[in-house]
Amino acid sequence: MRYVFCDCVLDTGRHVLLRGDAPVAVEPQVFDLLHLLVRNPGRLVSRDEILAEVWNGRIVSESAISARIAAVRKAVGDDGKTQRIIQTVTRRGLQMVAEVVEHSDDTSSAAGSERLEEPRIRYTTLPTGHSLAYSVSGTGPPVILIGQTRSDITAEWRLPFERHRFEALSRKNTLIRFDTIGAGQSDPRPDRSAINEQADDILHLADALRLDRFALYSQSGGCSQAIYIAAQYPDRVTRLAMMGAYAEGRAVRDSADGKEAEPLQAMLHTARSRSDSTFFEAFLLAYQPEGPLDAVRAYARMMLDAASKDHDLRHRDVINHHSSLQFLPRITCPTLILHSRHDAVHPLSEARKLAAGIADAEMVVLECANHVPWQGNAAYDTYLETLTRFLATEAR
Repeated sequence: MRYVFCDCVLDTGRHVLLRGDAPVAVEPQVFDLLHLLVRNPGRLVSRDEILAEVWNGRIVSESAISARIAAVRKAVGDDGKTQRIIQTVTRRGLQMVAEVVEHSDDTSSAAGSERLEEPRIRYTTLPTGHSLAYSVSGTGPPVILIGQTRSDITAEWRLPFERHRFEALSRKNTLIRFDTIGAGQSDPRPDRSAINEQADDILHLADALRLDRFALYSQSGGCSQAIYIAAQYPDRVTRLAMMGAYAEGRAVRDSADGKEAEPLQAMLHTARSRSDSTFFEAFLLAYQPEGPLDAVRAYARMMLDAASKDHDLRHRDVINHHSSLQFLPRITCPTLILHSRHDAVHPLSEARKLAAGIADAEMVVLECANHVPWQGNAAYDTYLETLTRFLATEAR
């Protein structure tokens, strides 16, 4: 069933909230509370009904209830002051005052078909004999996305907050995504973790797709491979965009500063040694402190399922000890450096090193603490608009 109100759609069949055609990440209890309200438009929904629906009748604190109500309002573009969509009736309950229109599942299916279909998985065989999984979506100038090394391109697409980003990038570009060897749906055999080896794999993928020239969009650790390719093959890279990049790995810069060994490596080792995902969620929160929390949980589960502990630790060790400084002066393509001002994992000073080392690089500082902005963060729209506009520009 689809419930349409204001500029929002609550689709219970796909378990997603859309606002202005964009998915909004919400926690399960927030979704359940909104579902209760849209099923009862114009009617006062009592506190007891809310407890029964959202908390299965358990007694919870007033602060917990208030937090969920505030989260629902924020998700649909409302607030406690104006209450133009959801009104509070003091000491009694809530009332959905916006007009709600219901659509059947058939209508929902038709509407969902207007969005991009899930890309099918394809494979190419590397000269080493490894099989590399990849997907292609959209049309326009080609962009190869180099993300973190423990992903599953199908599972990642199915995360609403990631799918929104991929669909945005696919509107004016041909977006190519892949799983690193040893992760996701690529060959699970001992992986190729050296930066130059991973770069060779990406270049082979470009050759398999008959791409003479292409843009690169990279995030976090994937930026090392992107920098290497842009420097070594300037005739092939049309544009370079980086989010959360760094010039020197944590072990390199910490050693120069006389600091102790990189603490996140130890945290990752502990997190991957536990049987549940709680510790890994805590590790991921160091990167994504602004969440949203349900997105952190979902992404943590995807990462844990995508790659082994050994894969994680090996790749972490490589990027920690890597420096890209020597490659920066050799990059000649238009370059966009996006970085969160309050990134605690790789500080803004690392982005400044990149901007200083790459001729004519453009640097955009985002008012965010997340290593990579996610849907629901205040800086997300600025991040996505800046990135898509840069990548959609035709090659020189």
